[in-house]
Amino acid sequence: MSSSAVSTSPTPEGPGPRPVVVVIGVGGMGRSIARRLGPGKTLLLADFDADSLEATTAALRGDGFDVHARVVDVSDAASVTALAQAADDLGPVVQVAHTAGLSPVQAPVDAILAVDLLGVALVLDAFGQVIAPSGAGVVIASMAGQMSRPLGAEHEAALALTPAEELLALPFLVGDSVPDAGTAYGVAKRGNQVRVAAASTAWGAKGARINTISPGIIATPMGQAELAGAAGDSMRAMVEASGAGRLGTPEDITAAAAFLLGPESGFVTGTDLLVDGGVVAAVRSGRLQLG
Repeated sequence: MSSSAVSTSPTPEGPGPRPVVVVIGVGGMGRSIARRLGPGKTLLLADFDADSLEATTAALRGDGFDVHARVVDVSDAASVTALAQAADDLGPVVQVAHTAGLSPVQAPVDAILAVDLLGVALVLDAFGQVIAPSGAGVVIASMAGQMSRPLGAEHEAALALTPAEELLALPFLVGDSVPDAGTAYGVAKRGNQVRVAAASTAWGAKGARINTISPGIIATPMGQAELAGAAGDSMRAMVEASGAGRLGTPEDITAAAAFLLGPESGFVTGTDLLVDGGVVAAVRSGRLQLG
């Protein structure tokens, strides 16, 4: 596993470097997105878990992908900045998929806010500096961001616009203001949605686009862990009430990511694409009553 990206530059004798696709987080969604977007490009994979990163990198290399890897802590500004620089050193960064995150069964409040909320803010800032003209990014948010208790316009504006280094010091995020991991997750994912919307203007100044995808209940290891947890019965009721009537797959999210990162969505930026099988629609229509 390479620990850093190697800079390449075009020469008169041959073509320039391949376009670079960055996938942050090598869980079920990240692996699927990498396989969909990677052919013919240089892949840079990043994750906090070095073992998972190494295994995913080796598997993709074995299948013929041009892939590099870098361990990253998305809650650390220096680590994220170094990742963005490594990507830029490889070639023009044309697509960024940020899939890293923690769920309520995996982590306590502080860790969820650091990874899911601050981590996204840091990635938006760092990759907004290196994204190529006509490039695009997606951030994996969650339907929880559309279903959680409304935060109010003032709090949403703070989540959208507060400098990243001050984000976790917001009064409504400290102490007992966020009582449990589930609340932290909903706040973080709503924060992802509004922060990406705000960041779309800065990305637009670079000639690039950025959007969020809000998955529903997806059959990844993280999703299965949530189904096995305290909220499992409620989640199964959501699936049963939804229009699709099934769990989502990583490929469902990958299809949405490929659209938002591709040329067909050239007029789409600063928005959230809900890919939940109709769960939120069932709630809003009254078909599903949440406790």
